[in-house]
Amino acid sequence: MTYQFARIDLSKTNYIKSVDWRYITDRTPEMLARLDDIYRTYCIYKHFASVMPMFHGRYTDPQADIIGYYDNDQLVAWSLIRRFDEHNALCDQFAWTYHRSKLRLGIETMKTECAIYKQRGFKYLYLEQAHLYKQDIDGFEILGPLE
Repeated sequence: MTYQFARIDLSKTNYIKSVDWRYITDRTPEMLARLDDIYRTYCIYKHFASVMPMFHGRYTDPQADIIGYYDNDQLVAWSLIRRFDEHNALCDQFAWTYHRSKLRLGIETMKTECAIYKQRGFKYLYLEQAHLYKQDIDGFEILGPLE
């Protein structure tokens, strides 16, 4: 099994915020349960053979932003972005309900996140796994070995 890490060079992007989004600052047990429900729905829909648990500490980490995505004012997806410093952040986890797959939220949320973090002055969004569909995002780069 090969594993490639990737990032998006935000200086090479010019995306707009194309979906209805809001920061989720509510970290109540009810909100965390809603995020867990969306994650569970996402993992079941995708038939993932191996799943990383969503420990609540990942949501409540002070270096983490949770971005909620909405359809008809209903929370249907979220992204967990972990800020390393003022220029670099990791797209740690994404999940959505697939209630209307034609929305293509996986791609549209990545473009929106590029716009959000570029506007905030970040230089790179790290993606960890270099999935094929992510290669169509402007500024996509595969990371090489350490020298």
